[in-house]
Amino acid sequence: VDKHTKEGELPVRLCNYVDVYKNDRITDRVSFMRATAMAEEIARFRLEPCDVLITKDSEAWNDIGVPAMVEYTSADLVCGYHLALLRPRKGLLNGAYLLRALQNPAVAYQFHVAANGVTRYGLSHDAIKSVLLPLPPIPEQAAISLFLDHADRRIRRYIRAKQKLIKLLEEQKQAIIYRAVTRGLDPNVRLKPSGVVWLGGVPEHWEVSRVKAEFHCLNHRRVPLSATERGAMTLRRYDYYGASSVIDKVDDFLFDDDLLLIAEDGANLVLRNLPLAIVARGKFWVNNHAHILKPMRGNLEYLAAVMEKLNYMPWISGAAQPKLTQDRLMSIAIAVPPRDEQDRVIVAVQEETGPIRAAIDRARSEIALLREYRTRLIADVVTGKLDVCEAAARLPDEAEEPGPLDEADALTDGEQEAEDDRSTVPEEAEA
Repeated sequence: VDKHTKEGELPVRLCNYVDVYKNDRITDRVSFMRATAMAEEIARFRLEPCDVLITKDSEAWNDIGVPAMVEYTSADLVCGYHLALLRPRKGLLNGAYLLRALQNPAVAYQFHVAANGVTRYGLSHDAIKSVLLPLPPIPEQAAISLFLDHADRRIRRYIRAKQKLIKLLEEQKQAIIYRAVTRGLDPNVRLKPSGVVWLGGVPEHWEVSRVKAEFHCLNHRRVPLSATERGAMTLRRYDYYGASSVIDKVDDFLFDDDLLLIAEDGANLVLRNLPLAIVARGKFWVNNHAHILKPMRGNLEYLAAVMEKLNYMPWISGAAQPKLTQDRLMSIAIAVPPRDEQDRVIVAVQEETGPIRAAIDRARSEIALLREYRTRLIADVVTGKLDVCEAAARLPDEAEEPGPLDEADALTDGEQEAEDDRSTVPEEAEA
């Protein structure tokens, strides 16, 4: 069912692509989109408990065939576009087991091989129905799903704990950086009024400047590339930057330099879930969603920290699509110490935050290893390499349900920009 609302149709709620992509269970915690549908569409596409939905097409070949099992349903909840609805045959296949079988990399690989397309990949009806699954007896399917749910809960609890640790460490690191770029290294430094209300007092030997006095703006050199143009490339050796990170690889480069990129538009200008100021080094390409700045005289790392700490809200325009224009960016006032002090601050900050960054890296590595372990565990259990029937029978009762991916197993900030770029399906693609 599409996302449109039309007169004469019945109101429905849609389970959409992103709902499936970011959750392996469809529960009442999902915020479903509202639309309308005809009665026959509701009858055909209404979701039932133990249905399994998979992503049917995407700009990335490894984003197709991602499954989620329906646990919550109602008379108005239907399947949205860009998904395939799999309904297990009663007495033959358990929906919870089907979910785990589809998470097996060997099954996912079959989807990847069967997908058609160059810049956008899709699965045909026949390709989906032709995928081979291991099919143990129903009692063994139930034991497998019970064991994997139990293991999954434990893994997600551990991941959640590591993510909380990373968040606390990041806050500690950012507090150290903020203190250094607003007060310098001397805690007893004398302050002077900056003359800018939001900037407040600054060390008396610092200069109150503006972004345009500290940076050359190179926006005139940026060139956007469409997904089709990028998809046709073969070498893909250079980073392609969007608003807040690298979102793709391309064959050529526009810049061979050390530069600062500032997000120009997007919800992240307001939400600040990802960095807004990115240091890009070497050879790379930038699209039209990031401002490109080159320091005239200052330390790039220091100025990047200053720009990341700014509150851009007074200069952002637009509600539906927040935007930071070049003129407004270049007019922002900043406090700048002498160049030699900038260099000393960066060295001191690197030394002070070194142990914190190492702890963050360790925690992220542990999360990555846990994800790999979970993938391997699913593969071994659903293919019978690891017999868990006896272990499943001894498991304690647990009321807690596996948490959704966006709460318990979210991607790291560095990964999320590229994932959002791939997994958000544009509405015009439905036409």
